[in-house]
Amino acid sequence: MFLGKKNETRLVVPDEFNVYWKPKSKIWFFASVFSLVLALVISIIMPNVQLINILPYQVFLIGITVILVSLWIVSIYTDSLRKILYQKSQFIFAVGIILTILDLLTTKSGVFKLPFFPGPAQVLAVIVKEKDTLLISTYYSMRLFFVGLIAGILLGIITGILIGWYREWNYWLFPVIKISGVIPAVAWIPIAIVIFPNSFSTGVFLIAIASWFSVAFMVASGISSTPKVYYEAAKILGANEGFLLFHIAIPNAVPSIFTGISTATGFAFLTLIVSEMVGAKAGLGWYINWAKAWSAYDKVYASIIIMAVAFSIILAVLTAFRNYVLRWQRGIVK
Repeated sequence: MFLGKKNETRLVVPDEFNVYWKPKSKIWFFASVFSLVLALVISIIMPNVQLINILPYQVFLIGITVILVSLWIVSIYTDSLRKILYQKSQFIFAVGIILTILDLLTTKSGVFKLPFFPGPAQVLAVIVKEKDTLLISTYYSMRLFFVGLIAGILLGIITGILIGWYREWNYWLFPVIKISGVIPAVAWIPIAIVIFPNSFSTGVFLIAIASWFSVAFMVASGISSTPKVYYEAAKILGANEGFLLFHIAIPNAVPSIFTGISTATGFAFLTLIVSEMVGAKAGLGWYINWAKAWSAYDKVYASIIIMAVAFSIILAVLTAFRNYVLRWQRGIVK
């Protein structure tokens, strides 16, 4: 967008996607630190109704508080870090308040009864106590998750290219994708158990099916939405079909490919947990199923927290990689 008077022109560029849009104020940061300190003080001074080990919870609160204060001191000399801290402050404040309320309703008063409503202190104590089992379960889950997801992404990209570029493949494959896309991956469990020899290959198949549809659909949409003027200009310069596909159509579909991969990651993670509950002998899904059978809901919640952290890290890495690949969009896409 160009603004100016007569001969003056000025290019207005958006502020890098407006990433840090929260109020740039110290108040929310200090409020977030206060909420964590409040949770710590209540954990220390108030007596416990439930007999649990609260030391890991207190160490966790102290560690997070120290890290926040340390980062703020460093941010005095780093403007970008200070923006990130201020952006996250309101969320951290809400987390601190929620932890305080949950602690009061569970460990400190017993309003929420065990075993169905363990407090944050009890859940964290389980994570520390069962760390070896949880680490092994996380390893098996991540191995199954990445093998199945990568297989589904590769299959989806190949299928999407065929559907988006070739009419014959679109004629035969697109109806199959439309039908399979509305069928939940877990519905294939009875067939997968019969076809595949073990629980690992069964899980890989289910996760690949869950991620295949979204990737294939977005790749095909990205290719088919490529402006025809690009092809016409390339043909005038002597481009053949291979050049049109690999240098125009597929690069134009890259943003759609990342959108499909992000969606597929969520579907794959959901399918992972369900697939591990059927015949698996390790993994977070297996651990949840085992803990639920013994009514050990603190272990169930501990597994859920680990899954949430793992999923958040995976999405953060994927987002960072996408932003690097699509860095040319900065200042164009708002």
